[in-house]
Amino acid sequence: MITYLALIAGLVILVVAGDLLVRGAVGLAERLGIPALIIGLTVVAFGTSAPELVVSMEAAASGAFGLAIGNVVGSNIANILLVLGAPSLIFATACSGPGTRRNALFMVAVTLGFIALASDGELGRLDGVVMISLLGVFLYDNYRSARRHRQQARDALEDEFGDIGTKPPALLGAFLAIGLIGLPLGANLTIFGATEIARSWGVSETAIGLTIVAIGTSLPELVASIMAACQRQSAVAVGNVIGSNIFNLLAIMGTTSLVFPLAVPDEIFVPDMWIMVLTSLALLPFIFFCKPITRPIGAFMVLLFSVYVVGVLYTHGF
Repeated sequence: MITYLALIAGLVILVVAGDLLVRGAVGLAERLGIPALIIGLTVVAFGTSAPELVVSMEAAASGAFGLAIGNVVGSNIANILLVLGAPSLIFATACSGPGTRRNALFMVAVTLGFIALASDGELGRLDGVVMISLLGVFLYDNYRSARRHRQQARDALEDEFGDIGTKPPALLGAFLAIGLIGLPLGANLTIFGATEIARSWGVSETAIGLTIVAIGTSLPELVASIMAACQRQSAVAVGNVIGSNIFNLLAIMGTTSLVFPLAVPDEIFVPDMWIMVLTSLALLPFIFFCKPITRPIGAFMVLLFSVYVVGVLYTHGF
């Protein structure tokens, strides 16, 4: 009974926190003259990636390296297929905006680089230093972009939230803080409930890591993106996914491998890591040709993710 209550409570907290996070982030972006994409790539992405950090660190500390890595790999797959696919069922997701192409290419490069680092079967402390250094490059590049945009067009952003951009900065900051705190809390409750229910049904630990935990830690991104779609803030949704995937690989895996060197299980390296690459590459045509992710495409993406989950359960599950 407790597990089911935890699952319901977690989902409710996720919905409320996701709405506040998007409102606070977009409102601050408008007040500061910063593109919503930049906020999505940094503040929102870091906040919604917090559950992956908690899960991976706890798993690595207990020696569950497959869960620590599978959580991030599965989450990145879910981010593109589910987190971008599901909101597109509500409104078409525009894949254009300042810096979108550059950051999408960086995401693909980071994904390939991560596989190269993991190809020797281990993610050691040196690998962690490399990943954290690349994260610093990413943050600095977006900091420069934000400054440049603010200097050139402080008042250029269109207000798509009514008067949200005119609300006091303290209130917008409170929205943002509640969202950043509430999303990991809601995700942890959801993960606890879903995992315990799955174990009671006899699902294996590997399958739990690649599916239930991965989906659970992606719920903040999913909720934030759905809220962004409902409020016609596609830039936040796309930036959130690209930024979260970069944070997951560089910040989460980088920090975890610095503290706990990780052994990379063969069953995760093939095929799941390569599926992660394919899903990242599949996003590029939409971004480079400025094609929106429409409702039929979003439905197909969700279907592909469902097939992936079934495949994992079939090969690693019961």
